[in-house]
Amino acid sequence: MKAKPLPRAGVFVSLLLFGLAGVCSAEDFNYVVNPPRVQVSADAIPNGLPFCRSASLGSIICYSPQFVRTAYNFPKNLDGTGQTILIVDAFGSPTIREDLAAFDQLFGIPDPPSFTILCPEGCPSSSFNNKHHDVLGWAFETSLDVEYAHAMAPGASIVLVVAATSSGNAINVVESKAIELFPGSVMSQSFGIPEHLIHGNNNQVMQAEKNYAAAQAARITVLASAGDFGATNGISTANANFPASDPLVTAVGGTQGLPYIRLGTNDSCPSGHTCSSGLSTFTGPCVVGRTVPPNCAPVGYGAEQVWNEPVFGAATGGAPSLLFGVPGYQAGLGLTARTTPDVSYNAAINGGVLVFTSFLGSPALFIIGGTSAGSPQWASIFALVNECRASLGLGPRGFANPTIYSLAGAGFHDITVGDNKLVGTPVGFPAAPSWDDATGWGTPDVADLVPRLAGATCP
Repeated sequence: MKAKPLPRAGVFVSLLLFGLAGVCSAEDFNYVVNPPRVQVSADAIPNGLPFCRSASLGSIICYSPQFVRTAYNFPKNLDGTGQTILIVDAFGSPTIREDLAAFDQLFGIPDPPSFTILCPEGCPSSSFNNKHHDVLGWAFETSLDVEYAHAMAPGASIVLVVAATSSGNAINVVESKAIELFPGSVMSQSFGIPEHLIHGNNNQVMQAEKNYAAAQAARITVLASAGDFGATNGISTANANFPASDPLVTAVGGTQGLPYIRLGTNDSCPSGHTCSSGLSTFTGPCVVGRTVPPNCAPVGYGAEQVWNEPVFGAATGGAPSLLFGVPGYQAGLGLTARTTPDVSYNAAINGGVLVFTSFLGSPALFIIGGTSAGSPQWASIFALVNECRASLGLGPRGFANPTIYSLAGAGFHDITVGDNKLVGTPVGFPAAPSWDDATGWGTPDVADLVPRLAGATCP
């Protein structure tokens, strides 16, 4: 008997759709991705940042890779050289090679040392008309994952691991092969299924558990997005998303800028002032509105709060697991179960990242948000960690959660404002000092955090 699909509350704006959800049957479940997105005008580049223009929304905050790198203080002495990032997606994108090259040219990013598309069961050729598996949503996800994993660690090799379909079985099969082929790598999973939908169906979970144990043995760091539907995934009780909830996976939650700049804002930054677009700061005089061409460049970190955008019907996942007990690294936090997330990253839609696509027939820029954006960029951070360790003759970090929790928040921006109560649902968790089940330990100050995660001073 098939379970009812997760309700998909919210509004559609242009091609705005919603993120992590899932359905299941007695035999299998499907991972579903549909990262929240808004198409924007091409005049966002090169001088339209941090505001972009949408036909439906007017002015909307948008960030280039350089804005994000500056805000999160990515180091200039590390770029992931010698490391490999595995991006796992179903279906992939028919234009991903061309789109990555165009994205790199647009933002002045060097090509990756190598970009491999690995299809252990054969590369799929499914049509965007396949609504059941939402092949179009996976194409957007693929573009986001590949482009931003590369942008944040341009010296790392990228391997796009493509499953023939979005079932748990298919994902598990390709991950098993990738783990075998690429020991010491970093693996990103921007997909998930609410745990309340997989009761009575443990085969895929057990297969995934075997993979994550193999990854741990191969010193592979495994990450997953925590979800886009708040603490409850649209129902009345809290539940986490799998595989983010797995104790061997680092779960990535979502944040947004503080202050959260409302849609349609026009503004300017006076001379001698430091102004904020939420996530990032910039120094005046410069213009951040739409009345004249904007010309603000980022100079540093702004501030953040829990990602929760009622206008889009979306909020970060983060909740106790229904499947897993408290792991050792979370002991002492007063928890009753494995609880996500472990870390967080910018996930706002009004404050999202710019992604280049052409698979719809013509070149297009989209602002994309959701916790989908965080997992591949955290994968890049761990590529920098592994590069640092390799330069000192040390092996890759591998399973990272014990190290993350041992830092007790050092190297993180502690998020203390907001909650992940999805609009229309009764339960959510507030941000609080130190670890919390809305944002985990918070977001990275990358240059400070990398040597802490590496356990060594980087050259």
